[in-house]
Amino acid sequence: MNTLWSYFWPLLAVGPVIGIVAGSISFRLPPAAVKDKLEGVPLATHDLRRKRWLALGIGAAVAIAAAALWAGPMHAADLFAQRVERDARLTLDNYEMYQVTGRLHRRPLSRRLILSGPADDFQRSELSRILALIPGVREARWSTGGGVPLIVESGAATILGFLFGVLLAYFVELRRRFNAQWNW
Repeated sequence: MNTLWSYFWPLLAVGPVIGIVAGSISFRLPPAAVKDKLEGVPLATHDLRRKRWLALGIGAAVAIAAAALWAGPMHAADLFAQRVERDARLTLDNYEMYQVTGRLHRRPLSRRLILSGPADDFQRSELSRILALIPGVREARWSTGGGVPLIVESGAATILGFLFGVLLAYFVELRRRFNAQWNW
């Protein structure tokens, strides 16, 4: 199980789609503005900028909402946590550490595995090192305390994809504007 493919791939796929849609809406000039530009009439740039930023802001909000829906109501975060905790239990059972438990930090859910149970210093350090190698675990510790919440990582992945989609939409619009000058 790879964290990228088991949890983040839908977010990295939906982010560019939302970015392309929001970018194509925000970068396209309305037909009246194109006509005014060709006739030499000054454009109301503040109104166009406001609409552009509004479209991009709405797109970013939709991307973050998609990440929140994926992590929460669609139960992807719970499924991810169950898989990681199952792998941790299997690893601990393979090392015959039946009294040691490993659970992901909750409230908010993060990728830090919290270990508890009886173990000496050597076992603690080695189990921390071994369990940190489980796919999906950022780090394993014996102390409580959360890391970066998974919802923040989800939002960051979606926003990254969104920005990539906006960049693609910008390049497509530049190409369209460049080709529009040739009216033969």
